[in-house]
Amino acid sequence: MSAALLMAAGLGSGLAGSIGGLASLFSYPALLAFGLPPVVANVTNTVAMFSTTVGTAAGSRLELRGHGRRVAKLVVVAAAGGSAGAWLLMATPATAFEFAAPWLIALGSALLLARDPLRRLADARAARTASAASFLPVAVAVALVGVYGGYFGAAAGVIMLAVLCAAATEPLPVTNAIKNMATGAANITAAVAYAFLAPVHWLAAAALSCGCLVGSWLGPQIVRRLPERPLRFAIALAGFGLAASLWVT
Repeated sequence: MSAALLMAAGLGSGLAGSIGGLASLFSYPALLAFGLPPVVANVTNTVAMFSTTVGTAAGSRLELRGHGRRVAKLVVVAAAGGSAGAWLLMATPATAFEFAAPWLIALGSALLLARDPLRRLADARAARTASAASFLPVAVAVALVGVYGGYFGAAAGVIMLAVLCAAATEPLPVTNAIKNMATGAANITAAVAYAFLAPVHWLAAAALSCGCLVGSWLGPQIVRRLPERPLRFAIALAGFGLAASLWVT
């Protein structure tokens, strides 16, 4: 696969990642098709996704306005999880993440489909507890997703979006923008570790990054114009498709 095709895969990854957290739906299979072994493809994908965070931050300024403190807290928690996930990948056998990833992707997709009842439960809990106390379970969930994001990352955004949707009642574009910042923090901390300690394929990472930067900048603008429920269902179905593809490969 040529660098141009990797750039095209990066464009699709940036769009899918910024819209619904499924960047790896395009990028990870593209890197495998490029001929990279799974672990090399995984760490290269993580490094390339750095530009997705930059693009989504630039494209989501409208949605992020007024949420600075909340984003800052989630970013710190997710970054800590991402660091732990990167350490876990480098300390465990190369095949371990391949077994767990499809199940986690499928779980995240199911959580997205069940978002409305989960939101009702979250609202009921929030009515009974103080806001400071109610942040703890969200922080734990975000940290765990951060670990997964640093470890493998395929559809970490889907799982993060499901967690944040269950924790807050707000328009999907706002939740999606905050999700992008949290998963981006986990990704960046893992990418820094991989850049120094893992076998990154830098040519492939650079080609993917160029496409991801453009796609992730366009993604938030698309989210603003699409209806919420069909978009959420489409994201969940795409997540099930990615899980199925990883099961059979």
